[in-house]
Amino acid sequence: MIRLAFLFLFFLINLPATAQITGLWKSIDDRTNELKSVVEIVEKGGVISGKVVQIFPKPGEEPNPLCEKCPKDDSRYRKPILGMEIIQSLQKSGNEYIGGTVLDPEEGKVYRCKIWLEGNTLKLRGYVGPFFRTQTWQRHSTGK
Repeated sequence: MIRLAFLFLFFLINLPATAQITGLWKSIDDRTNELKSVVEIVEKGGVISGKVVQIFPKPGEEPNPLCEKCPKDDSRYRKPILGMEIIQSLQKSGNEYIGGTVLDPEEGKVYRCKIWLEGNTLKLRGYVGPFFRTQTWQRHSTGK
């Protein structure tokens, strides 16, 4: 009985952090500061993933582009970016989610990544070796 109570308490303590990281996030390009997409981050079985649920093409660009630059051996190659899972296999470690990957569909590159919250923003950092880039995403409110 004590073990069950401990497990329940552990679950309750960890629930708010997962609940905060999940939801809809506006991805903002770290180079141009432009709104690129809305990504839905979900948790399933302790694993965090994220898929593109809305894109914002510039005038004259394809409204539903395919991932033409994705690696040819990746199952996402030549698939629509809208609906694509771009964040995969992140797991909680302290205040961060690590151990997964993120796909940049515009460049077709897959990076090791981690995400964490800073206030009301989500930080996503993609790594290649010792080098990294960090994006700051804003929580998306439906209707805005």
